[in-house]
Amino acid sequence: MTTPLVAAVIVHDRDAGRVLVLQRGEHAKFCPGMWDLPGGKHEPGEPITETAARELYEETGIVVAADSLKVVHLVHAASGVGAPIGYLTVVFVADKWSGDPENREPLKHAQVRWVQVDSVPEEFVRGNRQALRQYLGGVEPQVTPYGWE
Repeated sequence: MTTPLVAAVIVHDRDAGRVLVLQRGEHAKFCPGMWDLPGGKHEPGEPITETAARELYEETGIVVAADSLKVVHLVHAASGVGAPIGYLTVVFVADKWSGDPENREPLKHAQVRWVQVDSVPEEFVRGNRQALRQYLGGVEPQVTPYGWE
């Protein structure tokens, strides 16, 4: 058994002071109804930067160049849905993109929208919430372990 690798992306519109978030649908397998960053599971043979760019596009329609993404955080969780031995999420930031956000996976997500950086919803997926808060707070990239206690 291996630890799944996941990518998440903070799309940061610095000029407007906002970030792109999505709300997980009520029937989502993982954290239904909670807010989250766009992202998803790594595919075999795919660089993690490509995973991030692909998942961002699949979920929101936003296009980024994989080589423009910057790592801002790692989340190492002890367990998760479909990941009984844990998972590792690489959180990237994108500050250059093209396209307008839309909910391209309506069976998976309730909505995709911009939120002001000072108004990020409290009901946010735990590890990605920590990554987003630390990034917005100017904290240097680091690892957040959770669920190991």
